[in-house]
Amino acid sequence: MLEDIRYPIGTFDLKTKVTKALLETWLTQLERAPDELRKAVNGLSEKKLDSPYRLGGWTPRQIVHPIGDSNLNSYIRFKLALTEDAPMIKPYNETEWSKLIDARTLSVGCSLQLLESLHQRWLVLLRSLDMQDLSREFIHPESGRVRLDVNIGAYAWHSRHHTAQILGLRDRMRWR
Repeated sequence: MLEDIRYPIGTFDLKTKVTKALLETWLTQLERAPDELRKAVNGLSEKKLDSPYRLGGWTPRQIVHPIGDSNLNSYIRFKLALTEDAPMIKPYNETEWSKLIDARTLSVGCSLQLLESLHQRWLVLLRSLDMQDLSREFIHPESGRVRLDVNIGAYAWHSRHHTAQILGLRDRMRWR
């Protein structure tokens, strides 16, 4: 049961070749992600925004803000990989970032606005790339080489994953 709550849409596990059709699906998911997240938190009171989605888990507020942090980092990693030869990126500790004052107290509207603007720019960039561009890589100190095309899928999944966590909480708590 805990796995269902933690990973309501499953984990990201690419078992197929990345095709143009699959990329377009992922790009569409990224394009819709800010609006889907906004719908998921729409109408939640401050109390509900500060209630963990599971025992020991993040609150919806702490889910929304780290999505902004994560996607902003990814956008920068894409730009680095497109302008440098397999750059080594700097990871960050998302759990520690989620404990900072902005992630715990700031209105979710701030990160929703960030995501809307960021995704507009990110999608313009991503849709301009060809398959050769998307085969470029960055190096993550823990994960090794990461291809840009696969990273698009990971981030499409990431947004849907966290949105599903909030929607699952709404369902379990009858927060409609």
